[in-house]
Amino acid sequence: MTALPRAHDPASATLLDRYAAVRRQTLALAAPLSPEDCVVQSMPDASPAKWHLAHTTWFFETFVLAPHVAGYTPFREPYRVLFNSYYVAVGDRHPRPERGLLTRPTLREVQAYRQYVDGAMQALLETGRGTALRDTVELGLQHEQQHQELVVTDVKHLLSRNPLAPVYRARWPLLAVASRATGWIAHPGGIVDIGHGSGGFAFDNEGPRHRALLAPHAIATHPVTNGEYRAFIADGGYRRPDLWCSLGWDTVVAHGWEAPLYWRRRDGDWRTFTLYGEVDVDDDTPVAHVSWFEADAYARWAGARLPTEFEWEALAAGQRVDGNFADGGALHPLPAPAAAPGAPAQLFGDVWEWTASAYAPYPGFRTAPGAIGEYNGKFMCNQYVLRGGSCATPRGHVRATYRNFFPPEARWQFSGIRLASDA
Repeated sequence: MTALPRAHDPASATLLDRYAAVRRQTLALAAPLSPEDCVVQSMPDASPAKWHLAHTTWFFETFVLAPHVAGYTPFREPYRVLFNSYYVAVGDRHPRPERGLLTRPTLREVQAYRQYVDGAMQALLETGRGTALRDTVELGLQHEQQHQELVVTDVKHLLSRNPLAPVYRARWPLLAVASRATGWIAHPGGIVDIGHGSGGFAFDNEGPRHRALLAPHAIATHPVTNGEYRAFIADGGYRRPDLWCSLGWDTVVAHGWEAPLYWRRRDGDWRTFTLYGEVDVDDDTPVAHVSWFEADAYARWAGARLPTEFEWEALAAGQRVDGNFADGGALHPLPAPAAAPGAPAQLFGDVWEWTASAYAPYPGFRTAPGAIGEYNGKFMCNQYVLRGGSCATPRGHVRATYRNFFPPEARWQFSGIRLASDA
């Protein structure tokens, strides 16, 4: 399997229709923001919304239009450097921690850049000449959907830094529900098939498909909730070095962590910042914004462990990919819906679930030549795999084989916990 994905052409839409829909959705996510909101960078790991709008456009200009459309004139030559993320083969890049210093080009100019490239892409796709480039166009659309999720998570981090606790959306999505007890789903172990097979889109890091040997184990039916995590905090979880790996404990001490990101003590209880402003922590929703270090420490405290990504995929294989995704509009984890006893709940959507697996290549993995080969393979070091998607992930973007990855200290994403145990 090469680094270029297989084409994906939904029966209900042409490639041009799909291109237009994905591009509109990115603009819709940015619509509630002021021009000032779109410029600021709240930390080096996050990027301004304006940069996301420009970089996703840069991708199509750089990998589709410039090399494949005769006589194509780039919108602005300096954008080649300003909005390159990490593609060394393409050339120079503006430093990532300084993206928030780019007050120019203005948001209006970036919007004009999107319109210019969209016009060129429409002309290319309408003539049918884009058929041969379908794989690259689809990769660009999947790439933009990844950045749609980053727009949500980066904006949340940005607004959380404002003492006014500003609101991105006004209508609070949670309803009161009865809590549901977590059960366990046993797996007998054995040899399982892992990775993406044939048909449909997949990123290069999802293959090649191969076999993995699993020991007998069990996985929790539900992700860990705020209420369960609150008990970990109350039992001194952030004050007990015996629960943490060494680097995790060093991180807790260095940053003064005492709860998940966005949790704040108010009048002796916990509140949390959301895209709807600051609210009470709801005990029945999945805990979010925890690092791998915190997920691992909680699992030890609970007398369990994190599942490997292969155990997680074996559970998810054949399950319907449905749940609380970005398209539903909540943009916040929701309580578990009713589920059959012993059936997995919230495998997809709500929160990305940390696994015990280091992000590494599958047997036989090879990167494609050129800049496109830098998409995933170069990051297979010092990161852990997450599975399942979140409330900020576009519906249809994830599948059972999808591998997300972040360093173990990262927690500004909607990252949560599902426990596993040895049989």
